[in-house]
Amino acid sequence: MGSETAARRMLEADTASTALGMELVELRVGHAVVRMRLTEQMVNGHGIAHGGYVFMLADTAFACACNSHGPTTVASGAEITFVAPAKEGEELFAVAEERTRYGRNGIYDVTVRRGAIDGPVVAEFRGRSRVVQVNGQ
Repeated sequence: MGSETAARRMLEADTASTALGMELVELRVGHAVVRMRLTEQMVNGHGIAHGGYVFMLADTAFACACNSHGPTTVASGAEITFVAPAKEGEELFAVAEERTRYGRNGIYDVTVRRGAIDGPVVAEFRGRSRVVQVNGQ
């Protein structure tokens, strides 16, 4: 199985992300772009995107990028900084880039943007990954 195929299969099986309408826009080894439109259910009491949904979008792009190498890879930790609000109806793009891999670990940065891949920044996310053994492999 090619490495990009592993990431695509992982996302297809991710009912949490796909139920929110997340769509893989671009994928190559160590890089992924995922898109999501903010719905009424994703807005908090201040009328802006709930941070949990922004985090989930970034985390999904991170998952696609770190699984693009092939082996099953999970998050060992992540953090996010919210830079600007986003509103209902807006489309968000999460652009994930691999920074480094060492042993079974990796570091990835994800920028969430509003309106386009190069639009205004909504959030910056850093994820740490770990390749795990599945079924004794």
